[in-house]
Amino acid sequence: MKHPLLACLAIGLVATGLTGRTVRAADAPAATAPALPGKGLAQHDFLYAGESKQRRAFIVRQGKIVWSYEDPAGKGEISDAILLGNGNLLLAHQYAVELISPDKKVLWKLEAPKGTEIHTAMPIGSDHILYLQNGDPALVRVVNWKTGATRKEFLIPTENPKSVHGQFRHARVTPWGTLLVARMDRKLVCEYDADGKTVWQFPTDGPWGANPLPNGNVLIVDRRSIREVNHQGEVLSTITPADAPDYKLSSLQLAWRLPNGNTLVNNWFNEWSGTLNRTNPPVQAVEFTPDKKVAWVLRSWENPDLGPATTIQILDTPESPEKVTFGGIQ
Repeated sequence: MKHPLLACLAIGLVATGLTGRTVRAADAPAATAPALPGKGLAQHDFLYAGESKQRRAFIVRQGKIVWSYEDPAGKGEISDAILLGNGNLLLAHQYAVELISPDKKVLWKLEAPKGTEIHTAMPIGSDHILYLQNGDPALVRVVNWKTGATRKEFLIPTENPKSVHGQFRHARVTPWGTLLVARMDRKLVCEYDADGKTVWQFPTDGPWGANPLPNGNVLIVDRRSIREVNHQGEVLSTITPADAPDYKLSSLQLAWRLPNGNTLVNNWFNEWSGTLNRTNPPVQAVEFTPDKKVAWVLRSWENPDLGPATTIQILDTPESPEKVTFGGIQ
């Protein structure tokens, strides 16, 4: 019979693996990945779409996908998506702009002319759509999608007319009736009136997104930062990937100021230049509080796989983004 002390020592050696035995999973506690901040898919109701090899968009409510759309026969990548108050979905996917009904019928489609690209579009009222067409020349056009009539158009001179893909990505009509455009070609965010006159601009390296804020300021995103700036050119706040070092924010595209005062930014993954590591995939979005604390991290590459993130429209409260005015059109 073994001495009780020796028996206890042997048990301890087995538990710690010091006897040379392989410790079985049942012998040691299972390692678990740390929980991400927030409530996962249930943090917000939202519309989600992204630049990827698949043209897909999702509506998530109460943590579940309640609606999705896929365009396997189309071309290009979804760079912009807006859910209207009536439930229609407006998509810009590089080679076309489409208006999709809740029952997934194509209500209207405009193909980008050969040699041009359309990466951004937005509704004005119930009848009109504004889109920015990269090309030689580049132009802003407002059309009545029901009649096909062009209501407004102006040209935008570009730095390199032949480098179509790198000209523009994101544009938005402001509540005060102007148009904000993120100009990658000139490293500027420019604001235009309805006649195409530049009324304000702000220098930034590689601007991807520019969203107007209710306080009259502008939220600007380039690949390395999110900044709130005013029309006097002052930077009022800055968020960088270093403010969330655990989540490797390597490719910022668009950001939004939420009703709760937080700032939400997406983190895009490039399917054309890399292979997704599904054992450790990148996060798709991060929500920051005003003091730069991380309130929510979205990472959903399986069950469901939302794909890369470019645009996220928060739907926690009813909204009608089409309620804007541009050049008398509303």
